[in-house]
Amino acid sequence: MRYLDEQAIENIAIGAAFLGTGGGGDPYIGKMMALTAIKKHGPIKLLSPEEIADDDYFIPAAMMGAPSVLIEKFPKGDEFVRVFEKLGRYVGKEVKGTFPMEAGGVNSMIPIVVAAQLGLPMVDCDGMGRAFPELQMVTFHLDGISATPMAITDEKGNIGIMETIDNKWTERLARVTTVEMGASSLVSLYPCNGAQIKQSSIKNIVTLSEEIGKVIRETSMDEAEKLQKLLNVTHGYHLFEGKITDVVRETRAGFNFGRVKIDGLNKDTDSEVIVHFQNENLVAEKNGEPIAITPDLICMVDLETLMPVTTEALKYGKRVRVMALPADDAWRTDKGIETVGPRYFGYDVDFEPLEELVKKEEHRHV
Repeated sequence: MRYLDEQAIENIAIGAAFLGTGGGGDPYIGKMMALTAIKKHGPIKLLSPEEIADDDYFIPAAMMGAPSVLIEKFPKGDEFVRVFEKLGRYVGKEVKGTFPMEAGGVNSMIPIVVAAQLGLPMVDCDGMGRAFPELQMVTFHLDGISATPMAITDEKGNIGIMETIDNKWTERLARVTTVEMGASSLVSLYPCNGAQIKQSSIKNIVTLSEEIGKVIRETSMDEAEKLQKLLNVTHGYHLFEGKITDVVRETRAGFNFGRVKIDGLNKDTDSEVIVHFQNENLVAEKNGEPIAITPDLICMVDLETLMPVTTEALKYGKRVRVMALPADDAWRTDKGIETVGPRYFGYDVDFEPLEELVKKEEHRHV
């Protein structure tokens, strides 16, 4: 058990945005909401999954919808607690804490706001180890845990409870509601007990986010040293560096869809990478060959500062590095690939582990 102060939140917001693979919202917006809550209510308690009781009840809180909408449609601030308390009353159990549903600039911060405002602890885990666009794309779903009952609200005060026949229906019905609410909503779902968290969550993700953020915000190291340290902390690979020469994006059905073209710089001159995204980066191709595929994490960072670049911040002329990390083992199972693999998203490619794609790429250059 430890407490998260303002410094920890600065680090977690950056680290979670890195793990958010381009999705999960602008880390600045998330960070400001969390810092405001901590300043007002004091630091929050972070518990490791091992420290929670099997029978205690926990509810996550998250934003659903197109992250780019947050730039114009800012949360009011009370909707996080409203949706959380609504679900708590509905299930009729004493809620002992909260946790993030995914890593991302906003969704890593919302549970901190809830924990601070309600004086509850937060558990050091999440349901993805990264960010994904749909509600059934969590490790709890892989283990057969129901997303509902679920509460959904907007900044105007509309609120509802949903019970669905399966988690795919939760996504379908909540997505329609979210679009009507203005392409973003606040949700509380996957209510679960301590035993389920221990079995099905991805553990210590808040701590990992904090470590990543600490490296990225470090000012005493040179660029190469900092990059190597980031690769060490994340067990990641540096795939490409270049300049963005084209971005195509649209918001439809409550998602940001698009692709970004990056022309190589330095040792990658004469090569190009295209990254396809749906809120999150899903497939990266170098000269037409896949170099990283969902569920493995494709992370774009600023070429010099290594600050994460979310999909809504991609713009012509920006210089970036493309990095990738292996996904949690839960995602590399048959059910994991079926749920979040490239074919689910409509890409005509089979999942291959990042480590194998890296070896193939090395052979092409021998």
